[in-house]
Amino acid sequence: MSSLPLESVPRALPTPAPSPVPTLIPSRDPAPVLPLDPAPALSPDPAPSRLPAIGRPVRWALTLLPLLLIAAWATVDWRTVRDGTARLAAADPWWLLAAVLCTCLGWVAAACVRQGAIPDRLPPGLLLASQFAAGAANHVLPASIGAHAVTLRFLQARGIPLARATASIALYTLVRPIAKTMVLLVFVVAYPELLHLGELLPDRRTVALVAGSVAAGFGTAALLVTTVRPLRRPALDCVRTALTDVRLLHRRPARIIALWGGSAATPLLQGSVIATVGFSLGLPLTWAQVVLALLLASTAVGAVPAPGGIGPVDAALVFTMVAFGAPVGIAAATVVGYRVLTIWVPLLPGALVLSALVHRRVL
Repeated sequence: MSSLPLESVPRALPTPAPSPVPTLIPSRDPAPVLPLDPAPALSPDPAPSRLPAIGRPVRWALTLLPLLLIAAWATVDWRTVRDGTARLAAADPWWLLAAVLCTCLGWVAAACVRQGAIPDRLPPGLLLASQFAAGAANHVLPASIGAHAVTLRFLQARGIPLARATASIALYTLVRPIAKTMVLLVFVVAYPELLHLGELLPDRRTVALVAGSVAAGFGTAALLVTTVRPLRRPALDCVRTALTDVRLLHRRPARIIALWGGSAATPLLQGSVIATVGFSLGLPLTWAQVVLALLLASTAVGAVPAPGGIGPVDAALVFTMVAFGAPVGIAAATVVGYRVLTIWVPLLPGALVLSALVHRRVL
């Protein structure tokens, strides 16, 4: 019918086919795939890589900070360390060994109280190590701030919420003086003849000053909670959590024994350390007199915010032991030897443990 050749018909058809297929759907050639890869949209990759580089110097700085603080303190108080070490070098080694044993038991008692103040179960080894490290921090900052900070960080690292960790520290702080007062009352009933010393009783001015300080502290806290709104909700959460944990803890006999038994054993162990150090130096007092002297001295001036109670408690302890009949020189040497044995000897190992816990992110 037509005179056109058959080859002329398909020449107009191949033009749209070759152009879109190789550019839009590359099947085997990997080169065209690169423009379609969504990987360049994830541009914030370099930011997380900087975080470990920033965190590592901070972690090393926190690791070395306890050692630097202890070195500075040792430089300031080097004379006390030298005199106390010289006195302990001439003391009875067996009594000093008993003092070291009582010192180690004091850390165990502190760990028991910490475990008894919180319902969650804590790892015993790490808890004891944290309390040993907290002892080093406690002697650097006043009013037990260092020990509480180390313990708070340890509890948060174990996954315990901040409200519960703070409530446990508040319960720990409240139970210890109550238990110490109960131990003091037991000694007063058991040894009434030791209290026939009028010079040990504080005068009215001292009692009024202490009562005014306590009232001012509670009044300031109540005023801040009621007037500052950002503090109100955390404070109420802490109180609510503390009341719940107190009811929960006192339904468990193991927690009751750990909390109250450890709190009552702490002043007895501290007094035992002082007594054994004094016996090694020839202190002419009994164990009950030394423990009662410590209870009276720490109750009278223990509220003074000195690092570890050093200073005011030492002076009151020397005064109380002298009132019980000890010579001034031996009483002062006993207190200095006690401080060297319980503070300076474990201070460097405690700082090393604290640095190791920070470096391993346990704290």
